[in-house]
Amino acid sequence: MNLNEAQKKIGKENFDDVVGLTRRDFLTGTLAAGLATGAGLGSIYFGYGQSVGSPLRVGVIGTGDEGSVLLGAHSPDYLQVVAIADVRPYNVFRAFHGDISSPTAYAARPGLMSKYKWSTEDAARQQVKVYGPYEELLADDSVEAVIIALPLHLHAEAAIKAMRAGKHVLTEKLMGHSIHECKEMGRVSRETGKILATGHQRHYSILYDNAVHTIGKAKLLGDLHSIRAQWHRGNLPGNDSWKPAMPGDESLLKRLAGWKKDLDNAKPGDVAGLQKKIAQLEAQILDADVDAAKFGYTSMTLPDGSTRPPLEELIRWRLWNRTGGGLMAELGSHQLDASGIFVSAMFNDGRKVKPLTVTAVGNRSIFPADREVEDHVYCMYEYPAPGYEEDHNKKVVVTYSSINGNGFGDYGEVVMGTKGTLVLEREQDVMLYKGAAKDTRVTVAKAKDGTPTLDTTESGGGGGAAAAGKSGGDGAPPSRGYTEEMEHWAWCIRNPAPENQPRCKPEVAIADAVIALVSNIALANPDTQARITFKPEWFDIASDETPEGVKPDTTRERYTI
Repeated sequence: MNLNEAQKKIGKENFDDVVGLTRRDFLTGTLAAGLATGAGLGSIYFGYGQSVGSPLRVGVIGTGDEGSVLLGAHSPDYLQVVAIADVRPYNVFRAFHGDISSPTAYAARPGLMSKYKWSTEDAARQQVKVYGPYEELLADDSVEAVIIALPLHLHAEAAIKAMRAGKHVLTEKLMGHSIHECKEMGRVSRETGKILATGHQRHYSILYDNAVHTIGKAKLLGDLHSIRAQWHRGNLPGNDSWKPAMPGDESLLKRLAGWKKDLDNAKPGDVAGLQKKIAQLEAQILDADVDAAKFGYTSMTLPDGSTRPPLEELIRWRLWNRTGGGLMAELGSHQLDASGIFVSAMFNDGRKVKPLTVTAVGNRSIFPADREVEDHVYCMYEYPAPGYEEDHNKKVVVTYSSINGNGFGDYGEVVMGTKGTLVLEREQDVMLYKGAAKDTRVTVAKAKDGTPTLDTTESGGGGGAAAAGKSGGDGAPPSRGYTEEMEHWAWCIRNPAPENQPRCKPEVAIADAVIALVSNIALANPDTQARITFKPEWFDIASDETPEGVKPDTTRERYTI
């Protein structure tokens, strides 16, 4: 979308609010006017170029659930996917064809054929090279940069090898599996001069950026003192998104046989769709032939004495501490990142404010002993508020819960100040209240000195959650920031300068990793109800001190290419 098209889409007056000096005052009118989708406005809103000339030639390493989301969200005007690497046939199939298991899955993961309008997989493979081990992709000189969406324990290894092979890197969150790995990644980025970004996409969400303005510049919430965040899911035994079916499961074989039988009697209009579903399921079953041990995955003995093969560690990697980081790494890191953004907005000086302490408890009370990660985590953090240096009572308390077994409340954040409350739900809806009132409609007016202030009118007993702004006025969901983070990363690479850095560069991403991984350390000490004080050295890439007590070392054999 060019400048003129953007003006036509949202109207000249509102466009000026978005891109002019008051562009971040979204909640005072533009959001309510239905402009929160942010579709096509990333370059205008965040101030990077509307093109990069020649699109960045990118290889995507890991095309599973998250990698396929990034394939679906990337903009071909900024990035051209020229290669993929994945050892699982199922993931390679979805990379090209999309995830056709449901309309919702396909909307998030439409595949490269849809993205580039290739009619067949053969035509797509003429444009996109397919590798198994990612090291083979790193040796491809046609690839300028890589997006890494591998299991967490491989982030550091793949990123460091990639940078040493001359590639720029965008890795999915968390930055790394441990703090010493994060520091090693940051140091190699500095040594090689390669740009390293981490995919905490809320840094590129227009909704969250305007929440920052509401808190810091407009000060509509007053003095921020409490944040409540949660991510609740209905996962239960037998219906667990972190425990997908293994390729040899009888349920998959029965489903395949049933669909093939249905195909024999299908109506002409249903044949193509059924054939695609069969092809995807056949690709999933082909994963049984993958020698996972060859790629470093190991067999496991569970608490009940049963053993699991290396293939299960590959496919269900989120369930194990060696390969994943549990609820805090996968879910909590996003929302603690957001909470840190909100607290930092109060200081209004551009720095990322770090937490002071964390207290955490967790348990596995729903799922059987078929995993190591917790079912539930509950964490409490103390952050410094403005004035903390003079008065240590000046703090912001952040509470966080992530649970399985009940999805009530879904996910989001409630930000509370002395004047108002800001509610962000599912990265889509934002509501603004005056004080604690839930039965009054909020508008933004001008105070006597000309600054914005919250004003209310009676809602007439409607009993609703009256919002100053609610997203999606044109029926489309707001951008979650995936597209913008990739566009900006590509633009920074094409426009090298010290000031052109991703919003979630290593110095920012390591803070989110420290918070999540130190929370896991607290969760691992239930008997002591551990209250851990964060050390400034943990956040410093140049410092050798880490919470796990392992000194960073960029000469590890696993980093050799």
